[in-house]
Amino acid sequence: MKPVTAATPARRTGFTEATIRLFERTIPDPFVLAILITAVVALLSAVFAPHASLGRLVGGWYKGFFDILTFAFQITLVLVTGHAFAHAPPVQRVFKALVSLARTPAQAAALTFVLVALASFCNWGLGLVVSALLAREVAKRMRVDFAWIVAAGFSGWVVWASGISSSIALAQSTPGSSMNVVQKLTGQVLPLGTTVFTSFNLVPTLVMLFAMPFVFAWLKPNDADAVVLDTDKYPDAPPREKPQGKLSFARWIEYSWLGSAFIGAAGVALFVLAQTQHVAFSGVNAVIFVMFIAGVILHGYPLAYADAVKNAAKQTGSMMLQYPLYGGIMGMMDATGLPDVISHFFIAISNAHTLPFWSYVCSLIVTFFIPSGGGHWAVQGPFVVPAAVALHASVPATTMAVAMGEQVSNMMQPFWAAPVVAMAGIGVQRVLGFTVMTFLVGALVYGAALLLLV
Repeated sequence: MKPVTAATPARRTGFTEATIRLFERTIPDPFVLAILITAVVALLSAVFAPHASLGRLVGGWYKGFFDILTFAFQITLVLVTGHAFAHAPPVQRVFKALVSLARTPAQAAALTFVLVALASFCNWGLGLVVSALLAREVAKRMRVDFAWIVAAGFSGWVVWASGISSSIALAQSTPGSSMNVVQKLTGQVLPLGTTVFTSFNLVPTLVMLFAMPFVFAWLKPNDADAVVLDTDKYPDAPPREKPQGKLSFARWIEYSWLGSAFIGAAGVALFVLAQTQHVAFSGVNAVIFVMFIAGVILHGYPLAYADAVKNAAKQTGSMMLQYPLYGGIMGMMDATGLPDVISHFFIAISNAHTLPFWSYVCSLIVTFFIPSGGGHWAVQGPFVVPAAVALHASVPATTMAVAMGEQVSNMMQPFWAAPVVAMAGIGVQRVLGFTVMTFLVGALVYGAALLLLV
């Protein structure tokens, strides 16, 4: 079957046609968009921020540009190790077995969305990688519009900040964490039972799991209009074959299972020590470590894992360019006090019942400027938590409202869509043309939960 190229005219109708056309015509490359957002934030800060000055703008931008580098490298490693893990032969066999359960494109979209959502609820990094890999596997098995199936996978990520790896929820449950704004301001630590495992969080998450497969079935493009995966242009990385015959010691050790076994044993030892001697093992570093250990073991020998990491690293160039710019944006906002202006506008119109909802609305907006959950909370948390205390509003609900807004707006944020589409080999604009519906449904569902269930 000859792939349809991106230049083929699509005869889509209705809302999807309009949004795809809008994003294709108006959204530039994510790196260029990051530059434009930097300029917009600088202008807004200069006009509205209470502490704006040229020195603060430039100094804050410079500081934030480099302050984010540790986090940027950590997140890059989350994606690289997750990508390598997902390409291990045993994991690939599981993917193929799961994808083979789908018999129609609508079933494939539903299966992809649910699997990614479940993975994202447990671990956001894994969910992000799995979304692209499952979409590719579906596209190789049946004729589907590739942007549509990638969007179905990425949409499963809409629940990540409501899950047990939520950076905001985890920080507030960790005593002494530098990101535990609630403890700093109130002296309280919020266990996950008061944030993640609550009705106002779990009910809308379950609604999304049920509703979005039907939404994507409705959004499915006509078969004649499908822009399918071009496997010639975006082939799978070929597996490394072990050489035959007599090998030198260097070649033998590269292909031996001993190296993987040693790393696996070291990883198991750390897990045991973490339980018995309380060795620190949590957060994003723990995610990276687990994915690294599992990946090395499942690839069977060190050189196969090294090759998988090299292939994964090819997809991170755009991210490495964008992260410092978004760090600079965070730095400018923090230095000038612009988030204070934005947040207090919503706080001024709130009461004890509506503060979580308005914090959620504020989060939807701030996410477009700060697409990092941790960085977002560092800016908005210091303003919404005191407001919750002053208004006697629910601090856990206000905290999760920020997380909910973050994950919903991520559906319209090229920053996180970029690595997914890079791994999948499709334009980000076309994918966002579909995920705009996930954003609209998620905004309604989570907003309603904060008004009705808190």
